[in-house]
Amino acid sequence: MNSASASTGINHVVEVKEVCLDFPTKEGVVKALSNVDLNINAGEFVSFIGPSGCGKTTLMRVLADLEQPTSGSVLVNGMSPAEARKQRAYGYVFQAPALLPWRTVQDNVLLPLEIMGYESGQRQQLAQEYLQLVNLSGFEDKYPWQLSGGMQQRVSIARALVIEPQLLFMDEPFGALDEITRDHLNDQLLRLWQQTQKTVVFVTHSIPEAVFLSSRIVVMSPRPGRIIDIIDCNLPADRTLDIRESPEFLAIAQRVRAGLAAGHSYDD
Repeated sequence: MNSASASTGINHVVEVKEVCLDFPTKEGVVKALSNVDLNINAGEFVSFIGPSGCGKTTLMRVLADLEQPTSGSVLVNGMSPAEARKQRAYGYVFQAPALLPWRTVQDNVLLPLEIMGYESGQRQQLAQEYLQLVNLSGFEDKYPWQLSGGMQQRVSIARALVIEPQLLFMDEPFGALDEITRDHLNDQLLRLWQQTQKTVVFVTHSIPEAVFLSSRIVVMSPRPGRIIDIIDCNLPADRTLDIRESPEFLAIAQRVRAGLAAGHSYDD
């Protein structure tokens, strides 16, 4: 098993040390995360994968200051998650697009810029730039209900990117989509990551999705969430969907499966 702390990168965007998180419930304390150590370097695409309830999303929410750890320390861009949130150091893409139905595509993307007080001309320029980046130019005046699920999620990605963060959190953004749409968006997201050089932290249940997109995969155990393995994806940067049939891809996928299977040995 790899140690998360063995990461050799020197430019850590995320540093997690001995993080534990317990939730009090009527039935007693639920241990969601246990002794998690992880470093994420600038420009990486890191996926969290594990069974339902293993703490993948909880860990991401800790990084985003949406949950508070019971113990341990977390740094995002060298500051606390709370300070990183105030500095708008990251964007967050949720499982559902969460678009406002009464606002057009462009107005949904403009919303964070309006809240932040950007000047009108700059708002319009940034919205156009990021809608073009997600291939939605020409759909500015459409409403969410006029778009497919995949297009709605692309609007959500543009909205997260429009504040120009260097770090992007993505919580199973394609989990509810059909396989064909999901494949298309995986390919688009990979190109977007290569083009923007953002640091991406991505939660998924899909082994092929994790292997295709990632530079590293963090395999987590059933609750309480522990890191079982950290796997380098040394696939070509210009990979296409066809690579999923290659021996290299299948070998990485098999190692992910082995890690997931090993994680069940921790079950109570």
